[in-house]
Amino acid sequence: MAKTTDKPLGGRFIGATANYIDERTSISGLVKEIGRKIFPDHWSFMLGEIALWSFVVVFLSGSFLTFFFEASMAPTHYSGAYQPLRGIEMSAALESTLNISFDLRGGLLVRQLHHWAALLFIAAIGVHMLRVFFTGAFRKPRELNWVIGFVLFILAMALGFTGYSLPDDLLSGNGLRIIDGMIKGIPLIGTWTSYLLFGGEFPGTAIVSRLYTLHILLLPLILIALIAAHLMLMIINKHTQFAGPGRTNNNVVGYPMVPIYMSKMGGFLFITFGVLVLIASLFTINPIWNYGPYDPSPVSAGTQPDWYIGFADGALRLAPSNLDLVLFDHTFSFGILLPLTVLALFIVLVAVYPFIEAWVTGDKREHHIAQRPRHAPTRTAIGVAGVIFYAVLWAAASSDIIATHFHLTMEGVIHTLQALLFVGPIVGYFVTKRIAIALQKKDREIALHGYESGRIVRLPGGEYIEVHQPVDAYERVKLIDFEIHEPLVVRPNDQGRIPWTQNVRASLSRWFFEDRLSPVTQAEVDAAVAHQHHELEHIEHEEQEEIRGAHERAGAPDAPLRPIDDGHRPETANRPSNIIVVDDAAQKKNDRSDD
Repeated sequence: MAKTTDKPLGGRFIGATANYIDERTSISGLVKEIGRKIFPDHWSFMLGEIALWSFVVVFLSGSFLTFFFEASMAPTHYSGAYQPLRGIEMSAALESTLNISFDLRGGLLVRQLHHWAALLFIAAIGVHMLRVFFTGAFRKPRELNWVIGFVLFILAMALGFTGYSLPDDLLSGNGLRIIDGMIKGIPLIGTWTSYLLFGGEFPGTAIVSRLYTLHILLLPLILIALIAAHLMLMIINKHTQFAGPGRTNNNVVGYPMVPIYMSKMGGFLFITFGVLVLIASLFTINPIWNYGPYDPSPVSAGTQPDWYIGFADGALRLAPSNLDLVLFDHTFSFGILLPLTVLALFIVLVAVYPFIEAWVTGDKREHHIAQRPRHAPTRTAIGVAGVIFYAVLWAAASSDIIATHFHLTMEGVIHTLQALLFVGPIVGYFVTKRIAIALQKKDREIALHGYESGRIVRLPGGEYIEVHQPVDAYERVKLIDFEIHEPLVVRPNDQGRIPWTQNVRASLSRWFFEDRLSPVTQAEVDAAVAHQHHELEHIEHEEQEEIRGAHERAGAPDAPLRPIDDGHRPETANRPSNIIVVDDAAQKKNDRSDD
């Protein structure tokens, strides 16, 4: 008789397969370790998930498009379904893109889904990095993860630009022409680099095929590897979390990866996918059929790059146009070199900022608690200044659109943005720092005295006081649980000298920690809580005495009690109105009768 088991055949097969794999890889230990990982539950942590799931949508939709796109600059005449372009000479790349849009069922939806998902991917990475920066989540031991995340942001922009340039339409050709001019403006190597990239004089014969290789092979592979490294480091170093009861550097409060957080992530994937499909279905993006093939003659003043590359275009527009220098029979185009240098310096500073702050502050401790931006006013002010700098460059990419739509002169718009590029970050820095310090003072007041409740009580002596709502323990921890650092103290070295680098470091440290506020001590909190309890007990006692006196006077016809009618139901004897007004004339008559 055959041996029987309770498990069905499919279950036995899956179990045997899992055992076979585990015996040869020992993967069960890794799965259990990952499944036990705790992830805090805060809405700002979902920004990274939006970036991850957007990349999944980009990958899936891009895989579909690769089967139908022809990466070739070979000339052809369009004969597809779009009537206005029939018979017009164009490249095979543009013809295949038009065929995807009009002849392939669902092709336009997938193409727009791919483009919208790419835009959301880059935007989500940028906003996620802003959250990491302003909360100090890049500090030790996560400096390397910050660098990886920033490289992911740069690669995502490169991935988007290479994909945006593939159709060989009017707008993509115009963007490539700008890139060609920037490359040729680099001394010594510019001309040869342009020839290598384009396969000859612009537009060349190999630019689309080479961009295609970068777009579907090299950049995605590097991106996937860095995403895997980023997630592994996040698991190893633990996720940051905001301050609260029970939350310390060694204790994470949240949900386990399996099954709770994994289920939430899966649901969020479908939400992201559904929203992107809805956007792609309702909003047209990059309608290349309206532009036609690349031709420099019809390029209008309204051509705009995708938003993420606008800061580079804006830097070129804001650079003065008379900076060319002829030296040793060579022309140095500083109108191009200066913006490239500024952008490169800006990118490098952002990438290495965690190491700069660690050197300035001398902080070598591990940090797993995210800071509120107001508790690091100098860093927050630096971040806002950087955002304003980027925003001005970004706005400059649309200087012609601003001028035409608001009926302004082009020179006036450019000069205004040039001034804002220098003045805006400085003003933003000081205003942000003042706001952050003011918010710290407000938090201190709330932690010690409570929230304004709007409840006004009149004491028997005629005094009106406002009753503050006490802060519970959870809210108080969030308000007062933050670190305070002192500026570095310069000390002589073994030779009894103070190197100039240490003096610079000490000066920067004093600047970074100036105008700091000391956190609320536990003694101050205990005293404030005791005072609040005493005040509430005193008010309750006075109210009870007032109620008792009101009941006694209510028995006399010449001592009426007149509470304020606020339009709601009358207050009962056990719950008097917040403000009790006694008729003065009747009160005086009652006082005389008592005498």
